[in-house]
Amino acid sequence: MVIENYSLKVKENQVGTRLDKFICESNEGLTRSRVQSLISDGNVHINGILKNKNYLVRLNDVINIKIPEAVILGNSQPENIPIDILYEDQDIIIVNKKKGMVVHPAIGNFSGTLVNALLYHCKGGLSDINGVIRPGIVHRIDKDTSGLLVAAKNNFAHLYLAQQIKDHSFKRIYEAIAHGFFKKQSGEINLPIGRDNKDRKKFAVTLKNSKTALTFYEVLTNYKNFSHLKLTLKTGRTHQIRVHMSYLNHPLAGDMVYGCKKMDSLEKALKGQCLHAKYIGICHPRSKKFLEFESNLPEYFTNFINKL
Repeated sequence: MVIENYSLKVKENQVGTRLDKFICESNEGLTRSRVQSLISDGNVHINGILKNKNYLVRLNDVINIKIPEAVILGNSQPENIPIDILYEDQDIIIVNKKKGMVVHPAIGNFSGTLVNALLYHCKGGLSDINGVIRPGIVHRIDKDTSGLLVAAKNNFAHLYLAQQIKDHSFKRIYEAIAHGFFKKQSGEINLPIGRDNKDRKKFAVTLKNSKTALTFYEVLTNYKNFSHLKLTLKTGRTHQIRVHMSYLNHPLAGDMVYGCKKMDSLEKALKGQCLHAKYIGICHPRSKKFLEFESNLPEYFTNFINKL
């Protein structure tokens, strides 16, 4: 059974883009792995013809995408896990994710995730555009990042929210503690991000196979050897804040991947980056009203500040 069927047309500035990348960039609600599965399963046609993921799109190509109904897998089972819900209606649910919680099941984390909790709370009523592993997930925050995340309860809401992410009207503000002092109390970081050539599990500032990444920062408070920052995302690349801060030699406190190799006991106690998704602003899919949500800084964050 097909639950979504839509078409994309290739524009002049998109010519030569690989098919799977083109679809992802045209709809940020779909992950690259999900798109590749759709292509390999015969759900993507170019001008009525099946192509593989390596096909380079041409001017005026019409790409038709069918998203089949998801098959329930045993891996993504509902679990009665407490979650902090700020808002919920028939279309969306806003959750304040705790630090240390994985957003969706993956290798090594098939249970105890936010998705497992949402499946239980919503009685399975989540969008399935991103497949059975990521039901409802329109955007993500890292395991050790705390804070606000919006999930979609149906495909109508999912596509509407994904479009806001694509056109950068989806507003996200974070707070973080970073190493060092900033010469300017506010500024813009406009550096492209892509896969790290040396470690494919990491991301880096690079010109190769990268995407535009734009972060605005403001110093809220200076401490000894650290700065408390407000960070506004214009784009939402994977690990964007962590990569940008590390590249500028201001890695986030406690960051095990992009941070300092040698950490004192205070940083180690954070058990991951000191980063909180504090604010979300979205246009509601159905009412079209602009909604704003804000969460307080969690205890681990305020305790670290007090110790500084």
